[in-house]
Amino acid sequence: MSETEVSPPRRATFQLLGPVQLFADDKPVPVGGPGVRGLLALLALHANKVLPLDDIIDGLWGHDPPATARTIVHGNVSHLRRVLRSIQGDDEQGAQIHTRPPGYQLSVDPLQIDVHRAHLLLEQSATARPERRANLLAEAFALWKGPALGGVPDSITAPELDDLRLAVHAARVDAELELGRHAELISELTTMVRENPLAERTIGQLMRALYHAGRRADALEVYRRASRHVVSALGIDPGPELRELHDRILRDELGGPPAAPQPRPRSDTNRQAPSQLPPAVPALAGRDTELAWLDDLAARAEHGASMVGLLTGAAGVGKSTLAVSWAHRRAARFPDGVLFAALRGFDPEHPPLDPADVLTQFLLGLGVPAAELPETAHARVAMYRSLLADARVLVVLDDARAASQVQPLLPPGPGSVAVVTSRARLDGLVVSSAARVCALDTLPSRDAVRLIEELAGPSEHNSRLAELCGHLPLALRIAGARLAASPRWTAEDLVAELTDEHTRLAALDVDGVDRAGTSVRAAFDVSYRGLPPDVAALLPGLGVLTGQAFEPHVVAAAHGIRPEHARRGLRILATHHLVTETARDVFTPHDLVRLYLRDLAAAELSAQARESVFDAVVRYHQTAADRARRRLLRIVDPLDFTGRDGADVPATPAVDSIDAALDWFDAEWPNLMATLEAARAAGRDEQTWQLARVMHTYRVVRPLRDDWTRLVEIGLAAAVDADSDLGRCWMLISRCGVALTFGVPEGGLADAQAAVDIAERLGDPRLVTSTHIHLGAAQSATARYEDAIRTLRAVIAETERTDDLALRGQALNNCAEAEKQLGHFTEAIELQVGALEIDRKLGDDSYAVVSLNNLAELSLGVGELDEARRYAEDAIELATTRAFTLQEGVARRVLARILTEQGDVDGAREQLALSVERHEQADSQLVEELSAELEALAQLGEDAV
Repeated sequence: MSETEVSPPRRATFQLLGPVQLFADDKPVPVGGPGVRGLLALLALHANKVLPLDDIIDGLWGHDPPATARTIVHGNVSHLRRVLRSIQGDDEQGAQIHTRPPGYQLSVDPLQIDVHRAHLLLEQSATARPERRANLLAEAFALWKGPALGGVPDSITAPELDDLRLAVHAARVDAELELGRHAELISELTTMVRENPLAERTIGQLMRALYHAGRRADALEVYRRASRHVVSALGIDPGPELRELHDRILRDELGGPPAAPQPRPRSDTNRQAPSQLPPAVPALAGRDTELAWLDDLAARAEHGASMVGLLTGAAGVGKSTLAVSWAHRRAARFPDGVLFAALRGFDPEHPPLDPADVLTQFLLGLGVPAAELPETAHARVAMYRSLLADARVLVVLDDARAASQVQPLLPPGPGSVAVVTSRARLDGLVVSSAARVCALDTLPSRDAVRLIEELAGPSEHNSRLAELCGHLPLALRIAGARLAASPRWTAEDLVAELTDEHTRLAALDVDGVDRAGTSVRAAFDVSYRGLPPDVAALLPGLGVLTGQAFEPHVVAAAHGIRPEHARRGLRILATHHLVTETARDVFTPHDLVRLYLRDLAAAELSAQARESVFDAVVRYHQTAADRARRRLLRIVDPLDFTGRDGADVPATPAVDSIDAALDWFDAEWPNLMATLEAARAAGRDEQTWQLARVMHTYRVVRPLRDDWTRLVEIGLAAAVDADSDLGRCWMLISRCGVALTFGVPEGGLADAQAAVDIAERLGDPRLVTSTHIHLGAAQSATARYEDAIRTLRAVIAETERTDDLALRGQALNNCAEAEKQLGHFTEAIELQVGALEIDRKLGDDSYAVVSLNNLAELSLGVGELDEARRYAEDAIELATTRAFTLQEGVARRVLARILTEQGDVDGAREQLALSVERHEQADSQLVEELSAELEALAQLGEDAV
């Protein structure tokens, strides 16, 4: 192979059911010793899930990890990444190990891991016919190449893999027995019983095989030996199933081998086979997964079960269309007929149908003369169940309101299926009737476009049209119908009309007919009117909220209720599919529902009431963000919303740790930005700059240039319009922070000097100190190092006098940077060590990671490579744990330089590549400079080769 040729990418597969091994296509790839194989096994066992670093360490070393455990794991992860790249090349679809706080995640197709393939084959076999079932289970059993997890540290255990092997084997033997392969199984089962004489299921299988092979006496002898062993070892008799099997063999009552269930013939020639389905839509776009799910229900019923399936989802998502379309396709599988009832659970014009009335309809359809119908509901249920006791029917119950409306109508016979649709979740049906639930979501983009095309033909604007309809089937059908009915209208025209959020719902209405089937607004209105009164009362207020998602505390603040009451209300809304709980305590409405809520607020709340709700939302976000930022950096400043002036303070989520504060900001950031922009648009300038300032702290910790810049622009403009000197000062400090973080030092210097002037005029000593810290940092960033040292030394002296640890730590850190730039490494190290001590005392991880990075650079500068590497690796560990993306990138760049000095060019290249990736994620302007360094390292590596 020439130097310019590259090996084609291969498929990586993972073996855990035997010696832990990585394969490239079918060829094994060396990965290293037990520790590396153990790490590979842990990641593969938890594929596509984040495995915390602490759990990895516990798995590899138990309760006695070495002091360097974290470093060893980081190194082994880097090694495995290199191995995977050697197999897959740059294939982004291949297996990848990602850093995901608080640990790592193996992103991979589960079918590339033998454990997951075994699980899938076992699941597929459950509904297969005996021959196919036996083949699937044999394929699964063949995946074991020896004891699972071979060659990994003893501390890694997965007893569930042994349970899986036993389950696969037992199911395979059952399938083979069903096929009459008794003689072939006797030797295998005899060996297994000898190895595990307490495995009663295997003992029973051996007894059956012997009996059906004509060896009844041997089957009884197996039982006698097993019984003696159980009594001797455990002091108890064998279990009831094994005892019953023994008794049946003893009486020669076992009969022939079990046969596969056959379709049940109709036993009542007088019973009619009803066919009550309404017409289906001509074509059903998408829903392949859901159709397969319904097919699986029918397949399970064919094996002798009575199945109940519940299709649930939001108004307009296509539940009824799917149920009726599938029922038409599969009606032939139910020889005793198909029953259908529209239960009117959410009909705006009629009350829900009484089950007794539905039973009358069903009994008449089954051929019962009207004169013979029982008078009482109880008697009708009894007759209905008697008629269908041995029948195979499909019952479709559309638009159910409650489980109690459905339960009397469920068919009792084995082989029957009931399909229920409801916009409520009907948890009671799951509990009482073991209903299986399929929650329908909106259509995938491609299927949404296809639905429009089926109605109105192709157009380059259909994709945008589907997006504006939120991929909701009802909205898509209305849009398609409008285009089909009005040839003068084009998709481009309709897109223009739907783009305006204020008119979108009105546009999704056919001829202004206000019925749930022809209007998206009416469909949502039916759900709204069907809610309990206390829950319905929440909806107009939700229309005032500015974000795309709600959490219980902001809803509680907006409505003046307790968070637990808000949570209960939101979860009831989720059961009615008006919102979706996308994460714990995060409730998100569909885009069209969000517009409906906004219109509802305008219609049902006065302007004063809407203003009051919005004011409560702004105050809530100020308070919650302030509490979270103080947990991040131990902030002490006069801008305090945590309980000032004795004013009512809204309840906020508990943020009792840095991780909790970061998680809260991560989840709420879009909502905070939406509130900030809405407050600015409403002319609430004082509140706007105050909210911007408390939000600013999060971007100090997790910098993201576009978000941070936008935040500061809004806050500073609001402070200017509010004519607030304090606001201007704080927002200038914020803008200085953005400039220094992202490499625009001259702008930062001007803002810092302006902030100093305002602070001195206001006469707030601590504000003056804070502005001078930023001035010193800006002076250093613009190469005015001696000016910076004078400024910052004065600040250090002042903070020592006032015992202000937080500001002293910042000043020490910035002064160390200036001393380093002048080559004063000894002074810089002394200052930086002092800063790190304060950071750790205050628990300020964001500043601590900066201090560690700086100490790594300083140690490198004085030639202390081992010390430098220790600081850099500590910085990476802390930044990774806290998901400080930009700080992690800085630390990896420093580590790359250290590794280069130590001669580890490959390791340096890997660290620098990760540094580029992290800087790109933070939108840092240093990416080009880092990329140039990476190219230079690549050339260095080639020269070395």
